[in-house]
Amino acid sequence: MQRLSSRYIAGPTLDDALRVVRKLNAKGKLATIDVLGEEITSPDEARAIAGQYLDVLARVDAEGLDANVSVKLTGLGLELDLDLCRENLEAVVGDAAARGNFVRIDMEDSSTTDRTLELYRELREAGRSNTGVVLQAYLRRTLDDVDGLDNVRLCKGIYVEPVEIAYKEFEAVRANYVRCLERIVDEGIYVGIATHDEYLIEEALRVVRDVPRDRYEFQMLLGVRPDRADELVAGGHRLRVYVPYGTQWYEYSMRRLQENPKTAGYIAADTVGRVLKR
Repeated sequence: MQRLSSRYIAGPTLDDALRVVRKLNAKGKLATIDVLGEEITSPDEARAIAGQYLDVLARVDAEGLDANVSVKLTGLGLELDLDLCRENLEAVVGDAAARGNFVRIDMEDSSTTDRTLELYRELREAGRSNTGVVLQAYLRRTLDDVDGLDNVRLCKGIYVEPVEIAYKEFEAVRANYVRCLERIVDEGIYVGIATHDEYLIEEALRVVRDVPRDRYEFQMLLGVRPDRADELVAGGHRLRVYVPYGTQWYEYSMRRLQENPKTAGYIAADTVGRVLKR
């Protein structure tokens, strides 16, 4: 599993992530760097992850790279203490603001949705405009959550949720993704269109056809459909690649397979191809 996941994770260190970002930037792609690590059990671990993000921001700034950061609030202590999480988040966002950079607040399972949106709105009300949040199209509530937001990454969603709060059928999730994207665009919200689904990419191109190119971007995971990403960049669209690094590669890899079982097919085809070439 570790060998196969290496294409989708930059590596265990920040140097690995920066090496990948340099290559992406050279191809006209943007990046968002994620420090893997959500299974924290103490305040010290949460503060250590926040410290790693400060290191990321400092290195990105020093090297002049086109990359921002993406944080998971459970990694900053959300399940331990809300005030601890708020303190860590404010430290990262404040440092990013001082450097002219941006922080994307990831969305996790539904037990965290309200608290995540609450902390995001607190930051915006405090004048921190260098933040954005993530919405998940498979949740039934998402269309209503769009209201009042300023910067959104829209994805399908990967966590296992009860049918009462989440769409389960593949086509139903797709349909809600398009509805949410149309609402986001209609309200003039900056949107990161996060998908590898060709149907949704084509629908997104239709929805943003008359939208200025600086009001949206496509987003993809490192190692997934890079050729399609190249095509979008060649077409003049902003394209950001999610670049995770760290030692917790197993948990991340399993979530990616859960999100899209086709990823297993991509991995298998790529591996067989390399073996046959050898």
